[in-house]
Amino acid sequence: MNDANVTTCTLDIFSLADTKKTGLQIGRLLVPGDVLLLTGDLGAGKTTLTQSIARGLDVPEDYYITSPSFALMHEYPGRCPLYHFDCYRLRGEDDIEGAGLSEYLTTTTGVCVIEWATRLGSLTPDNALTIQLVLLVDERRRMMFQSRDSSWLRRLEPLCAASGDRGSR
Repeated sequence: MNDANVTTCTLDIFSLADTKKTGLQIGRLLVPGDVLLLTGDLGAGKTTLTQSIARGLDVPEDYYITSPSFALMHEYPGRCPLYHFDCYRLRGEDDIEGAGLSEYLTTTTGVCVIEWATRLGSLTPDNALTIQLVLLVDERRRMMFQSRDSSWLRRLEPLCAASGDRGSR
């Protein structure tokens, strides 16, 4: 997403507890129709972040959030449904459409959180928020938030302000 109209914000996370706290905050910001695209290497924290996002969406504690690597998608009840995808085993757009996952990308009733989201290709919604997780050292991570939808900057302001990063366009 190297575009002049991209909104960005960067947040450094220093522990697993910080990752969980950030995910909870993100989950509380979400509304039906939101799409989060999670990118990052294996072990970067995509599933851990999703677990906390789910709690912020009021998914009950008795639902254990796991990566749907083999199932491709898990659905969880909450303030609105959470559709959690894992595209790791998919080759691209044809596989995503063939699995029936593309229809969820335009949902107005729930929130999509998609791991290995680069596999979406041209199916990527314009209003999506990309969260790139970069493993630094130990439990430290860097989260880089990017979107073409400028409304995300306003919604992420509490997170960005806490880190000293006011975002950019």
